[in-house]
Amino acid sequence: MSKRIEHDFLGEKEIPQDVYYGIQTLRALENFHITGIPLKVEPLFVKSLGYVKKAAAMANRDLGVLDKNIAEYIIKASDRVISGEFDNQFLSDLIQGGAGTSVNMNANEVIANVALEMMGKQKGEYEFCHPNNHVNCSQSTNDAYPTAFRIALILKLTVYKEELGKLADAFDIKGKEFHDVLKMGRTQLQDAVPMSLGDEFHAFAINLKEELSRVDSSKRLIAEINMGATAIGTRVNAPEGYAELVTQYLCEVTGLDLKLAENLIEATNDTGAYVQLSGVLKRTAVKVSKICNDLRLLSSGPRAGLNEINLPPMQPGSSIMPGKVNPVIPEVVNQTAYYVIGADLTVTMAAESGQLQLNVMEPVISFALFTAITYMGNACRTLREKCVLGITANAEHTKQMVMNSIGIVTQLNPILGYEKSAAIAREALETGKSVHDIVVKEKKLITQDKWDEIYTFDNMIRPQFINR
Repeated sequence: MSKRIEHDFLGEKEIPQDVYYGIQTLRALENFHITGIPLKVEPLFVKSLGYVKKAAAMANRDLGVLDKNIAEYIIKASDRVISGEFDNQFLSDLIQGGAGTSVNMNANEVIANVALEMMGKQKGEYEFCHPNNHVNCSQSTNDAYPTAFRIALILKLTVYKEELGKLADAFDIKGKEFHDVLKMGRTQLQDAVPMSLGDEFHAFAINLKEELSRVDSSKRLIAEINMGATAIGTRVNAPEGYAELVTQYLCEVTGLDLKLAENLIEATNDTGAYVQLSGVLKRTAVKVSKICNDLRLLSSGPRAGLNEINLPPMQPGSSIMPGKVNPVIPEVVNQTAYYVIGADLTVTMAAESGQLQLNVMEPVISFALFTAITYMGNACRTLREKCVLGITANAEHTKQMVMNSIGIVTQLNPILGYEKSAAIAREALETGKSVHDIVVKEKKLITQDKWDEIYTFDNMIRPQFINR
């Protein structure tokens, strides 16, 4: 394999001639063997780096600090990166030292070498298009990396929000389907009062729909960028008007409503928006996991559990117990939620660990947020497609449980009073008799007609006050 020699201020290295990255990317490949997950696994991050380099070249061209011919080649090369053509050249480990310098240089080197090839030059002939002098013109890692990161987050959140919304809609569909299914509500895992299974599933939907607005709020925070801040926010090496112009071009090329931060020094060291977003992801993970706990309980059995609903059977559940089927989809979603909850602590600690004018921990923040968003989106889709949409109800069984339950005595409180109702509940519990038989047949406290008025389906799921 033919090689080319590249150098940086630490020395020289041989680079395979067929690759588009350069010496700084190679050093990153040698130094950072952490996750084994390269940058190319997050194609939206690669795309966003292309957006940043394209917008920077456009602004630098307009402001006269970059040769127009070189700028046009950088713009064209960036477009090819944005298209995904060179994703396989982005190999830096997502967790790395250097506050993201290796990621930024990976982009600079690939775009420079693609531009050189388009110029008819050889890779590595950087006198014609240099990774630092030209592709990185008016930038530093400290504004290019977080800006690309934020754009990628917004793009990923758009997809994630769609999956979360579809999951909420799936619960709504089941809510309508199960509207006429009577079941027992429970508090502290004990019988409480009757309700509709449809209402239970509709509540799941509302619970998740609340999170959609939280995602939108987080996206607005993430959309504030520090492009043009360069090293620490003082705009060093950036021409007058560059920050505003590059932000304008970024809005145009991405189609996103990005905002230049009011104070670039503050924006360069502040990672609060990431903490906010991570908290939203954690909150949703907690809610989804709780719903999965409920699905597992409601489907428990089938003979010795609640058995109110049936989850779609996805695979045999035991290597020793024939016929056993486990709730594997809620289980895997539970586990995904635990990871996201743990990732939130990672983001929290990394955000707190910044010192002075820069937080060097952004690579682990990016890894935690990228994986959390991806995993939660996958979990929402898996739960919807392989579980929720296939759930069926055991309507006759749930109705029987309601009518045999002691919990229905609560609806007699307005008529008989709490003390007498409690005594009936105790007698029913101790003797195994039904509330109906004690109240109507034995003690004749109310008539059958009154019982029928109180215990209609509609009155049990939408209780109306009924006095004596």
